Amino acid sequence: MSDPTAAETPAPKTFPFTGRIVSNGDGPANTANIANIITVVRILMAPLFFALLVVDDGHDGALRVWAAVIFVVAILTDSLDGFLARRQNLVSDFGKIVDPLADKVLTGGAFIVLSVLGELPWWVTIVILVREVGITVYRFAALRNRVIAASRGGKLKTLLQGVALTLALFPFVHWFGNWFDYVNIVVMSLAFLATVLSGLDYMRAAFSGPKADASAGKA
Repeated sequence: MSDPTAAETPAPKTFPFTGRIVSNGDGPANTANIANIITVVRILMAPLFFALLVVDDGHDGALRVWAAVIFVVAILTDSLDGFLARRQNLVSDFGKIVDPLADKVLTGGAFIVLSVLGELPWWVTIVILVREVGITVYRFAALRNRVIAASRGGKLKTLLQGVALTLALFPFVHWFGNWFDYVNIVVMSLAFLATVLSGLDYMRAAFSGPKADASAGKA
């Protein structure tokens, strides 16, 4: 005969800072695993990137170049932490929350600083920020019931934003001439269009029915 009190015994709690940090396995992953560490480092890089860009003040000097280099490195770590989390089974609730926030802080801050410097119209930045913040808030609100997977358009948006911001941050116009302005305009326009359309598609998919995809990507 089974013990009637056995069902009432609470499950043992797992301390978040125990478990696997780098190695693959089926056991719980440490919150301070390698993927999450990379994510936190990306967040810490953002203030330095902003500061260098603001201090340069549009003069296209060495500080501007260093700011652009930091941005590119930070963008590359975005792909790296996601790859490690999936490959090494290090996906955690902390990573699911902080990773997209780190992306929004980096790219959103870059759009804002470019507008402050007068290099990007404010209406473009505002529309992009409204889309990004709105989708992120909705995604977090839905986490209790389901995980909303990113669409292909969302992934294309992320790629185009990264390319457009990289081209805008490096002083290519100063190096190659005013014709490069047209390159920046075309790529930034594509990024803006992808941002708006993917946002609309994301909301349509979110309201069309529940989705459960534990490997959901970026929105």
